[in-house]
Amino acid sequence: MEANTRDTGRLPAAFLTPGSSSFMDFLAGHQPDMLPGNRQLPPTQGVVEAPHGTTIVAVTFPGGVVLAGDRRATMGNVIAQRDIEKVFPADDYSAVGIAGTAGLAVEMVKLFQLELEHFEKVEGAQLSLEGKANRLSTMIRSNLGMAMQGLAVVPLFAGYDLDRRKGRIFSYDVTGGRSDEQAGFAATGSGSLFARGSMKKLYREDLTEEQATTLVVQALYDAADDDSATGGPDMARRIFPIVTVITEDGFRRLTEEESSGIARAVLDRRLQEPDGPRAALL
Repeated sequence: MEANTRDTGRLPAAFLTPGSSSFMDFLAGHQPDMLPGNRQLPPTQGVVEAPHGTTIVAVTFPGGVVLAGDRRATMGNVIAQRDIEKVFPADDYSAVGIAGTAGLAVEMVKLFQLELEHFEKVEGAQLSLEGKANRLSTMIRSNLGMAMQGLAVVPLFAGYDLDRRKGRIFSYDVTGGRSDEQAGFAATGSGSLFARGSMKKLYREDLTEEQATTLVVQALYDAADDDSATGGPDMARRIFPIVTVITEDGFRRLTEEESSGIARAVLDRRLQEPDGPRAALL
């Protein structure tokens, strides 16, 4: 891939040779040291301290899927950042929420976005949602070496399946193992246990889009209530959860006005019922 192009003004031959529709395969063949999983870390003792993103939640509804995340990043017992971005569009009909080592996770998302864009340009068509989920699984697996040193990345992937005409959620483990979530909701990150418990009691298959966006904020609030690494709505600094909606019309991130409105409504209700809405016993 290295070539002197100053004299000719031409791209190296590698860029002009037909090959795989996978950008990762292209890098592996021509510049493998640029792949995150091929980097060599210096010898260290103990766990490497780095900012970590925490809780991501997702919920399906009849018209699509909602993916949301809190804004806190932690480093050990310290709040490293209060307004980190954790939810990113992967393409027009899918999105990724990151949990784990923040720097590596953001880099993985950028590579994933480039992978999907490269495939579409080469093939002239988008990958299926299933294919996108599989590509992300491969990327996570390539990070296993760093995960074993404490630098794990465990995202949540969601999108609108144009073939099945519905929203879908995929969760992962550090080895790249992929699960197609059939329950209609999922969570990952340090507060996922509490968020999942909240969604389990509140979720219904007939949720409207507005109800689904409220549900994910309720779940993030419950996670922040019991997990110190998860940040709740910060009214003083005007920092609110990132909430995104993916439907047949594509990806949309709620504006600050919309997300703050939901957060304020949830908070006002919590002033009367600190533990949140209750599910019926029967």
